[in-house]
Amino acid sequence: MTIDASDRAAVAHFVRVCGSGVVASIGTDGGPQASYVGLTATDDGVLVFDATSDSRKVANIRERPQVAIAVTGADTSVQLEGRARVARDEERWRLGEVYSERFPGSRALDAGFEVVAVEVRWVRVYDAGERPPKVIEASWA
Repeated sequence: MTIDASDRAAVAHFVRVCGSGVVASIGTDGGPQASYVGLTATDDGVLVFDATSDSRKVANIRERPQVAIAVTGADTSVQLEGRARVARDEERWRLGEVYSERFPGSRALDAGFEVVAVEVRWVRVYDAGERPPKVIEASWA
């Protein structure tokens, strides 16, 4: 069954079930940098991952918050684009708990780690399990 790209809850569920993806950020030289990360999502579609405070991706996101993320499971892949931010204060704790629920024993809330939130703006679902393969795109306001 194809995921509706405009359905935030369905996309979030897919991300949570898959549990990982590749995050591409923009490096200091303007080039792409990709990282494989543990990944989860809130019910309203905010993507959440953790990273060490001194990682390239955290530095990149602080300077250039545009990111692209790819998540793959079985015959379906989901591409997401949006704006990332390093969560602070109450949001950090709230999203860190969301991340830790998906990944028990996570160090997301430890010193030296950051919790990153991504507000998704565009989604593309590719379902190769359908014949012919089905592609659905959506913009999220």
